[in-house]
Amino acid sequence: MQLANRLLSFKSNVFAEMDQAKKLARTKGQEIIDLSLGSSDLPVSPRILDVIGRSLLDPSTHGYLLFHGTRTFREAAAKWYQKKFGIAVDPETEVLPLIGSQEGTAHLPLAILNPGDYALLQDPGYPSHAGGVYLAGGKVHPMPLTAENHFLPVFEDIPPEVVQKARMMVLSYPHNPTTVIATLDFFQQAVDFCQAHGVALVHDFPYVDLAFTKQPMPSVLQADCDRNCSIEFFTFSKSYNMGGFRIGYAIGNANLIYGLRQIKTIVDFNQYQGILAGATTALMTCDDEVIQTVATFKTRRDTFVHALHKIGWQVTTPDATMYVWAKLPEPWQQNSIEFCKALVAQTGVAASPGAGFGTCGEGYVRFALVHEPAILKTAVDRIAGFLHT
Repeated sequence: MQLANRLLSFKSNVFAEMDQAKKLARTKGQEIIDLSLGSSDLPVSPRILDVIGRSLLDPSTHGYLLFHGTRTFREAAAKWYQKKFGIAVDPETEVLPLIGSQEGTAHLPLAILNPGDYALLQDPGYPSHAGGVYLAGGKVHPMPLTAENHFLPVFEDIPPEVVQKARMMVLSYPHNPTTVIATLDFFQQAVDFCQAHGVALVHDFPYVDLAFTKQPMPSVLQADCDRNCSIEFFTFSKSYNMGGFRIGYAIGNANLIYGLRQIKTIVDFNQYQGILAGATTALMTCDDEVIQTVATFKTRRDTFVHALHKIGWQVTTPDATMYVWAKLPEPWQQNSIEFCKALVAQTGVAASPGAGFGTCGEGYVRFALVHEPAILKTAVDRIAGFLHT
């Protein structure tokens, strides 16, 4: 049986290779310290779990949930957004629940792109952004992110013939994997560019709360207050440690929300009503827990970066996210995949190779701060032994 040609775009998967490398290391007796996945190890608030638990005992929550049954959640999301960013949005036409923001960013290209249209994506960037474009039959034009440009794309460098065929641009700040923060002025430049060229501006915003500076993270809709061309994606995986619950939402331009909703009516119903109730509780009552989560990751960041500096690996201290984006030492700067394979094989420490996030990610490695400080120190001790052998 022959499968569809579109699957050819997904044959090479660096993270599948790393999963296999971790498996081999385990079979050889290595104790794995997995710093490769951005899956929070912190617990979900008992308040959230209590609401979900009580929902499980209510048979009225056990059936299919259609769009209009999500009104309470959408209203909570709109209120949270107005409180945080000072912008009023319509919960009926400008908010859409998602089964995780990754589901939304992967499905949205089906509502925007025709075969052959271009999507402008960050390189390095989150892998599912490209995956959704390929599923829609679109073409990816990578926007290089370099240290020289503070890991921000230079819109003037996009070739005119690509701009002419571009239908969407995807940004994500604070950025995974580089950890960089973007300013409101940058978002204004992006909005101006997209409006001038008829391009939908998609902002993936999972790390809205995970910033270690006093300056609040800007929303792209603060630069596009009338929601002329922009849509933003939120997730409960990072701020509320609910990765396994698969809950998020989109907010923004009503036409883009409508298009994504049309796709979702074909692909799925909505998330379980009890999980939506838990997410509503998170938005309305869990600000203190979010503050504690941020403080925890800041402590981990400081511990890990300080330990790397002590062994001579001079990495940049990140201002946001749950990651450290580290430029590889010689002789590994042109082979992040082999570095990560060798590291996990010899030490049990698993990291994500920069090449897995795009061509411009080569020469870097990403560490996820998803363990207690003592374990992070142990990981660095092992890394020191690996680098100095």
